[in-house]
Amino acid sequence: MRVLIVEDEPYLAEAVRDGLRLEAIAADIAGDGDSALELLSIHSYDLAVLDRDIPGPSGDEIARRIVASGSGIPILMLTAADRIDDKVSGFELGADDYLTKPFELRELVMRLRALDRRRAHARPPVREIAGLRLDPFRREVFRDGRYVALTRKQFAVLEVLIAAEGGVVSAEELLERAWDNNADPFTNAVRITVSALRKRLGEPWLIATVPGVGYRIDTGMDTTHPGGTHE
Repeated sequence: MRVLIVEDEPYLAEAVRDGLRLEAIAADIAGDGDSALELLSIHSYDLAVLDRDIPGPSGDEIARRIVASGSGIPILMLTAADRIDDKVSGFELGADDYLTKPFELRELVMRLRALDRRRAHARPPVREIAGLRLDPFRREVFRDGRYVALTRKQFAVLEVLIAAEGGVVSAEELLERAWDNNADPFTNAVRITVSALRKRLGEPWLIATVPGVGYRIDTGMDTTHPGGTHE
């Protein structure tokens, strides 16, 4: 999951971003409305957390533009205003949820995951493919009934690969979806993480490398599949 945090209080924004990363949720920060619109035009986000009172285009305006774009990105309004009228106006703008400051990070994480599950085009709560069972809510992975312990980053990468349903996912896409805006595009983090993930899942290897293209889940369970290698 990748989230855009639109918040002009840098310490709060950074604390939320760091907390979400510990939950395997990639997060980018926009400190004003113009930065938020720029990031929305460049990246594909699963959710947006909007502070209503920000410099430049307000959080309300960002919400209007998200709704008008037809992207279907769920919006969680984050604000110090807790009056009913403020909440009503936020929902009328297209917000899907509302959280007032101060708040517990754990509650924010639970609300974000709930919004992600409720998306109109959301993936099923539990995905199964090639003997793998991934539960994004409980953060659990099983292979043929055997629990597989994964790091947060390995889980995030596997979630993207499983969502592709056997299709090839490029290293660039993995970097965008499982990391965040601060990731170095020239790093070998993707290759190292995929290699470690492949070993955690065990043999026969499930993640195939398609040379020069990317990675995919080998749904045929054939370690000599002509469509890719397992190195």
